[in-house]
Order: sequence, then structure tokens, then C-alpha cells
Amino acid sequence: MSNPSLLILAGDGIGPEVMGQVQRIIGWYGDKRGLNFDVSEDLVGGAAYDAHGTPLHDDTMAKAQEVDAVLLGAVGGPAYDDLDFSVKPERGLLRLRKEMDLYSNLRPAQCFDALADFSSLKTELVAGLDIMIVRELTSGVYFGEPRGIFEVGNERVGINTQRYTEAEIERGARSAFELAMRRNKKLCSMEKANVMESGILWREVVTEVSKDYPEVELSHMYADNGAMQLVRAPKQFDVIYTDNLFGDILSDCAAMLTGSLGMLPSASLGAPMENGRPKALYEPVHGSAPDITGQGKANPSACILSFAMALRYSFDQGAEADRLEAAVEKVLADGVRTADLMQANDGTPVNTKEMGDAILSALDASL
Repeated sequence: MSNPSLLILAGDGIGPEVMGQVQRIIGWYGDKRGLNFDVSEDLVGGAAYDAHGTPLHDDTMAKAQEVDAVLLGAVGGPAYDDLDFSVKPERGLLRLRKEMDLYSNLRPAQCFDALADFSSLKTELVAGLDIMIVRELTSGVYFGEPRGIFEVGNERVGINTQRYTEAEIERGARSAFELAMRRNKKLCSMEKANVMESGILWREVVTEVSKDYPEVELSHMYADNGAMQLVRAPKQFDVIYTDNLFGDILSDCAAMLTGSLGMLPSASLGAPMENGRPKALYEPVHGSAPDITGQGKANPSACILSFAMALRYSFDQGAEADRLEAAVEKVLADGVRTADLMQANDGTPVNTKEMGDAILSALDASL
């Protein structure tokens, strides 16, 4: 039986730095747990543009369609700001999402106890927080037609169209319900059914899908109220399912409840392949951070936790994902801190590689 396959696209900025620590973790699993991966590497974003004149070469896109999972670092940077929109680094990531049909974006917002004081909310509101936002990723207002800026009479008009089919809502909903079944069997669907027809359809379809998951407690909430509730009492939620636009906003809001964007992973999942695994891309939520590139200041934790999500959702290695997440939590509890986590000089400052060292030591101690 062949090893599961991973395509690593480190990308730009701090992407290669944090991905280097992930590759050490992958090696550890092969050496210490007998869990081996066939790893290949390629370019995306600005790095791909520099080499090929495009943010994602067709050959790289073909590889991404063939492997069991893609692990991506970050894309973009000021060197590419003046490029035409069609070849900006971010277009490479968007092409991956679209052509792999990664319709279900999983954004966890987990607050490690050691970082509860980092949140802008009171510690008691966020300590132990563990929310999963499931965002529909390939439809909605970002993709609907018509769209554009048009001349109407003597002025310009900007148009974007919110459009969802029943099938698009349903497949994302099933992903969210399946996730809720693996967690606390509680799901809140968010839309704007009070003012948007797409919201009415969303609520109707999610309610219908819920009949196939009678064990899951389903609730509905208007998305604006959902934003307010996230900063009022976030621990009332477990899994949230919402559309592309609201998911973009709500997941960023939830991310900051945890106190550090540098700690947050994400997964984008699609339809099952022939081997039963979903097409998948895993990436940290943070960007390419050009201001600290090459300085050893980057926190690799989010990228490492993205690999933990790959272990759980692509490779059915939930126990090993738990092991890796626990190792990261242990390191934080021990006060090990990269620059983004230093608060009033509280903790032991480390660079990117030293954070990787500490997590590997915690993994060794878990055996």
C-alpha cells in the first residue's frame, strides 16, 4: 500500500520559514510513528510568478488535483503590488480553491489557556474557547453574476450578485453537520433570511438537511446578531455554518477572540476522491508577513496546526492530530514564545526554528 501523498506549496514571505518546521514534524512522524508521506514541493504565488510568469503553473495545478492533500504556506508581498490583477500572487490560491472545488472552509477559533490573556475580551469569556466556523467557499457574492462596475446614466454603478443554488448550500451543510457529529452535536446556521432571498433559501435547505442528522441540535441566527454574539458570549457556539461573505467576516472576528492570528490553522475541503478522502488544502490563516521575512521571527504554530488538521481530516489520524495539538499546547503552557506571542516580556523568547525544536521535544515526550 502506497504512502499518502502531500504537495507542499511554501509560497512567499515567511511561508518557506514556517513550512520548514512543518517538514521537520512530518519527518518526525515517519521516524517515530511509522507514518510516512510521499512529499513533493512546488511553487505558488509570487515565487511561481518569478519563475513562470504566472502565480500557479498548470503543471502545479495538475499535481494538486492528484495528491491526497495540499499544504500551503502564504502568498503575496509588496514586490507584487503593481502586477496586473490577473497575475497577482493571490490568484494562485484562488485558482487552487476554485479548480479543486474546495467548497467547505474550516476555520477553527481555539484559545489555548496559556494565551487567554492575549484576547481583547475578558479571560473568562475566551478561556477554553473551541469554535469551528464552516464557510461555503466557492459560490455566493464573490462569484455571482452579473458583477462589475458599469456606466448607468451619468454615474458608475458597482454590482455584485449574491447567488446560491440548493445543491451548493446542501453540500456545505452536510460537511458542517458531519463535523458537528464528530464534535458536540451542535450547529448554528447564520444568514440574513430577514432581508435576503438567498438567506431564506439557505435556512430552508439547512433545515431540510438537518432531518438526516437528528442527533445534532440545529439553531438559526441572523449573521449580524451572530457577529455580536461572538464578542458577547462566544462559548455558546460550537460549529457555525455560513455563506462565503459572512463566513469571511465572522471567521476573522472569531480568529481575533483567540488573541493571536499567528496561531490559527484552516482547512478547505471538497468532494471525496476515489480513495474516499476529500480533496483538501490546508493553510495557516496568517499572511506572508513581509516585514519579518528572513528574520527568524515567524511563528510556525499555525502552519504546524494546519498539518494537524490534515492528519485528522485527510488521513484519518485523529489520535496523532491530538498528539500534535497537545504538543503545541504544552509548549505554550511552558511559556515558549515567538515574537508575536511576547507580551510584557512574559515568557521565553525563541525564534522560528527554536519553536520547532520545542514542539518536537514535546512530541518526543508524548511517546
